[in-house]
Amino acid sequence: MTTMTEASVREFKMPDVGEGLTEAEILKWFVQPGDTVTDGQVVCEVETAKAAVELPIPYDGVVRALHFPEGTTVDVGTSIIAVDLAGGTPVEAAPAAPAAPAEEPKPEGSGRTPVLVGYGVAASSTKRRPRKGPEVPVQAASAAIQSELNGHGAAPAPAAPEVPAPAAASAPAPASALDRPLAKPPVRKLAKDLGVDLATVIPSGPEGIITREDVHAAVALPKAPEPVTSTPAAAPVPTPMTTYDTARETRIPVKGVRKATAAAMVGSAFTAPHVTEFVTIDVTRTMKLVEELKQDKEMEGLRVNPLLLIAKALLVAIRRNPDVNASWDEANQEIVRKHYVNLGIAAATPRGLIVPNIKDAHDKTLPQLAQELGELVTTAREGKTSPAAMQGGTVTITNVGVFGVDTGTPILNPGESAILAVGAIKLQPWVHKGKVKPRQVTTLALSFDHRLVDGELGSKVLADTAAILEQPKRLITWA
Repeated sequence: MTTMTEASVREFKMPDVGEGLTEAEILKWFVQPGDTVTDGQVVCEVETAKAAVELPIPYDGVVRALHFPEGTTVDVGTSIIAVDLAGGTPVEAAPAAPAAPAEEPKPEGSGRTPVLVGYGVAASSTKRRPRKGPEVPVQAASAAIQSELNGHGAAPAPAAPEVPAPAAASAPAPASALDRPLAKPPVRKLAKDLGVDLATVIPSGPEGIITREDVHAAVALPKAPEPVTSTPAAAPVPTPMTTYDTARETRIPVKGVRKATAAAMVGSAFTAPHVTEFVTIDVTRTMKLVEELKQDKEMEGLRVNPLLLIAKALLVAIRRNPDVNASWDEANQEIVRKHYVNLGIAAATPRGLIVPNIKDAHDKTLPQLAQELGELVTTAREGKTSPAAMQGGTVTITNVGVFGVDTGTPILNPGESAILAVGAIKLQPWVHKGKVKPRQVTTLALSFDHRLVDGELGSKVLADTAAILEQPKRLITWA
């Protein structure tokens, strides 16, 4: 049988694939015990609170064990796979330990005597704490104890030779004799009048009798805790289990990206004071520009859509109103103004909503911005967005129009100052040059943190974004 040597086995632990993440769920294993792996080979896919990530193994060797099945959430730093660097055959289970030989009966006086079930009583009598009360012969007490043991199925122990009881020690009295403390009727009445429990009084009289002085002494002492009664407390009524119709209801555990999103949105909604403003605009000229850009050779192979020009319009509006690009430092009670724009784009994925961002989007040309947007969306849909891509955002765009929704009141991404919701672009009647004509119309909604952005600043950002989309030539004149 081949076994692993400790020196040749390496345990690969769950790494921190994000910034301070504490756990990840194992989505899929790509290897099984016995498979050969090489340094850099992807062995599993895990989902953190931010994205799905593939984990490469840093060793060459043979997989010896997968410590967790798929679907298990594992803490960062916990070993998830064992690799034998020396190779070899898979590890076999250790054989069961041989049964211990039956213990030979010991002679009398050498300890406990083995019996059929467990062990009998010791050959020598057990010492017990002496209690005051009427003396009971030792032999009678021993017989009572032996009888009780026999009643519970234990084999009788060898009879011990009779030994005279010491004069100073007394055997335990029967329970009925110990239940009632020894005291004369006048002493009992005194205890009752003073509210003293005789069971808590230390007797000083002959043969354990409680005296009047003992009762008065008990009054002067702190009250002893109530003795535990043998009567069991009433069992609490169990709370009925919540049931539901399994045929018509499905319960989905909240974890991973969806759990993190829920926690972040609750924290944002109840931390940052939200204000949302709306504007409905004619974007017919922007839609024409989109069609023209699709035919431009400079944009060939790039993703060109209304979101591209909306993103560019928001970036120009931020350049004209830089104070909107900030964050709130609660610990230091400071406003942190950002001189860069990491533009977040909310993306719906099978695992939930994520918001990766384009780093330094303010410096990107239109073709560069189109390329970044295309890669961002593709990566998000494939579930390959890295945690780093979702860190450090400053403002966000969420395009609810792709679902046919006119607009909404978006919740800020935690740590950001503003989020722009873009509604569906629809052909609607619109007054254009004094006449009602069918025009491409949409509604924008801008939510912002009122600690950072007051109504005037928020209105200017939204109005500038709208103005650019109504007249896209402002991308040139305002740039």
